Amino acid sequence: MPRFYCPTLLVAGALLDLPAGAARHVQVLRLQPGDAITLFNGGPDQTGSGGEFDATVTRMGRSDVQVQVGLHHAVEREAVRAVHLAVGMPANDRMDWLVEKATELGVASIQPLMTERSVLRLTGERAEKKVAHWQSVAVSACEQCGGNRVPVIHPVLSFSAWSKAQTEAQASPTLPVGLALLLSLRPGTQSLRDAVNVSADAQGEGLPPVAITFLSGPEGGLSAAEESTALACGYAPVTLGPRVLRAETAALVALAALLV
Repeated sequence: MPRFYCPTLLVAGALLDLPAGAARHVQVLRLQPGDAITLFNGGPDQTGSGGEFDATVTRMGRSDVQVQVGLHHAVEREAVRAVHLAVGMPANDRMDWLVEKATELGVASIQPLMTERSVLRLTGERAEKKVAHWQSVAVSACEQCGGNRVPVIHPVLSFSAWSKAQTEAQASPTLPVGLALLLSLRPGTQSLRDAVNVSADAQGEGLPPVAITFLSGPEGGLSAAEESTALACGYAPVTLGPRVLRAETAALVALAALLV
């Protein structure tokens, strides 16, 4: 059954005009009055009722679509552990692919970073448009994979601005403390699996898994200075094994290991 993200209040029995994006998608699929669809409203701003709603198309206009909202189903397909990805943006369309696949795997948020070795440089209006595009990619991926919570795609930051925010977060007694991991090629670095297992053992049984922030560099990786800054911010270096992976592949391998 087709699924659509509908960032508005959903109430069983209500008649609702779908937002423009969802309406266009319904029209592209050539759905007709009486056809059944599924709606969800768990958006990147963390609002929404969660779960998903049955709905039925009631009217197809030239540019608008009306539906009647049906029963709510309290089903969630999100990962038990929240994993946040901070990534040096890969070039060309690889970032689109990374956002799509990370969403399918269940990432909680993505922080695009400009690092010393980043090929892709975004600022101002161009950066805002790219982030909006990536957010729409995440929405489409959620519609396809069955996720009911769209991950947050944060505004693009320079590595220095991001690391400053990390330092401030570490010093704040009110912010929750999670596990911070850094993909590194340093000799003697522990494996990602060992780092997570050690954290779980230290936490003890019966408690929900702590959130993880995973930092991964762009093509060529992070510079030595950037790695040192991340370590000073409390990030523990980890490895994915002896092979050198592409930037977007490495990030997805780590997410798969942490979420699947």
